Amino acid sequence: MAVHEECGVFGIAGPFHPSIARDVCRGLYALQHRGQESCGIVVNDDGVFASCRDLGLLAEVFTDGALSSLSGGSMAIGHVRYATTGSNVRENIQPMTVRHQKGNLALAHNGNLINSLELRDSLELSGAIFHSTSDTETICCMITRERLTASCIEEAVLRALYALKGAFSLVMMSSSKLIAVRDPHGFRPLCYGKREDGTFVVASESCALEAVGAAFVRDIAPGEMLVFSADRPGSEPVSCRDLCGRTPFPCIFEYIYFARPDSVIDGKSVHEARIRAGRILAREYPVQADVVAGVPDSGLSAAMGYAWESGIPLGMALVKNKYVGRSFILPSQEKRTDAVRLKLSPIRSVVEGKSLVLIDDSIVRGTTIRRIIAMLREAGARQIHLRISAPPFRHPCFYGVDIDSEKSLIAGRCREEEIAELVGADSLGFLPIEGLGEMSGCSSFCSACFDGNYPAGVPLDPRKDRFERRLSEVSR
Repeated sequence: MAVHEECGVFGIAGPFHPSIARDVCRGLYALQHRGQESCGIVVNDDGVFASCRDLGLLAEVFTDGALSSLSGGSMAIGHVRYATTGSNVRENIQPMTVRHQKGNLALAHNGNLINSLELRDSLELSGAIFHSTSDTETICCMITRERLTASCIEEAVLRALYALKGAFSLVMMSSSKLIAVRDPHGFRPLCYGKREDGTFVVASESCALEAVGAAFVRDIAPGEMLVFSADRPGSEPVSCRDLCGRTPFPCIFEYIYFARPDSVIDGKSVHEARIRAGRILAREYPVQADVVAGVPDSGLSAAMGYAWESGIPLGMALVKNKYVGRSFILPSQEKRTDAVRLKLSPIRSVVEGKSLVLIDDSIVRGTTIRRIIAMLREAGARQIHLRISAPPFRHPCFYGVDIDSEKSLIAGRCREEEIAELVGADSLGFLPIEGLGEMSGCSSFCSACFDGNYPAGVPLDPRKDRFERRLSEVSR
């Protein structure tokens, strides 16, 4: 697996808490799998914002000293990031903050706008100045412009939302309100919960609610905006559904790979979805083998399903070094390959002389799985039958997954038999695209990276590096 995901967002609002930043940090730890390039926290103490943001993992950025430097407050938001629009530089770290005569604004964004460049062009031509290359700053600027004439922050947000196209789950904070928004198609997950003391928590995944002791209330509906007010602590949020009503298209890859297995998205268990994927693979691609094993971590649930459906014993062929992050999220193939060597080790006693069914979540370029199969061969595996709990990647994603070139996708240029040969497998089987509905339990979903059908359209200019190209490259 070598695909880049987007981000994780987190927000909290309730009674004043002296260590609210530590609560946000705990929630972000539950979302660290969604982004490992940078992270940030902004705390609101009676309208005064204090922030801590930097490149790196949570453990590297939020030391005890850094958390102690943040004051207490009644609201706070946090973010973990992988870059999809805008490179991994300090200027693009979130949450982004705006200090304006109409009041402070902090915003954390999960997703990707398809009309970001058009919006930014319009704003720049009207005098706006940008400091980052992220589409999150474009959203901040849109909201700030609307605040000049809007009667309240939520009206300004709603006006700005009408102009946004693509995938966006937003958690933002004004001087007195916490606002959560999910785009009209619900591409990216967003939910909220409540603690016994009346504190509300918003997060990309339900597992982050549990990390801070909040009980899950519900998923935020596609197109819904929820407003939590500091002057009404403990009161239920105000819901605005002006943008609701469109067909939901949640990203199917959340169920296949991105989300933590203990999360529940739109009422569907991620773990159970992956088990169903494994069962489908066992029916579609049966094989005689000695053991079934998953590639940690996202292949483990599907391996259980394959083993249960096929009757082949389930084993642990690979052990994971938990101190090495997810290799897909590293910025270069060389670094990802090095991370695979450090992260995974074969268990010789399980694989030596055995015919193995190996379950992984996806193949993008094929380099990572090729290295894993080579390690298993070195450990004595006699046969390796590779089963993938996703259909083949054939198309770029414009909604928050960093797959922007068909040239890099091995399934776009090779048949299954050729892919099997290239990665060193004895056989190969992908989840049929027709099985995505059964796997996820969703009646509608976005599977554009597999079938090329884009529910929200595609950007006029798909390049994401317009502001990061050298002069000699601009005319290309």
